[in-house]
Amino acid sequence: MSSKLDSILKLEVPIIVRIGQKTLKMKDICELAPGMIIELAKPADAELDLLVNNVPIGQGLAVKVGENFGISISFIGDVKARIEALGGEPTIANAPESSSEIDDDEAAALAEQFLAG
Repeated sequence: MSSKLDSILKLEVPIIVRIGQKTLKMKDICELAPGMIIELAKPADAELDLLVNNVPIGQGLAVKVGENFGISISFIGDVKARIEALGGEPTIANAPESSSEIDDDEAAALAEQFLAG
């Protein structure tokens, strides 16, 4: 693996697990107070969205891990979609990834593309 690619793969990036979203009027946002409930238009047992850089890269179900929440991934986009998410590209693969191994040539090309902006 090239040293550039190795450096990129060591980067830590935040992920977001989105349970839902809702649009509110500014008036309603200003009136929010502790104890109020915002109802989301998503069933409690629906899959959650997994995002990197606010770009969806997968989905999964909420699970309890000890005293914490976690996500059990049921779908994840391919490596290209995940790297593109770092650049803010709103793409996600339609087919599940066939292998968790990253081909060095493909990863290097994608990393170069990411670095080039």
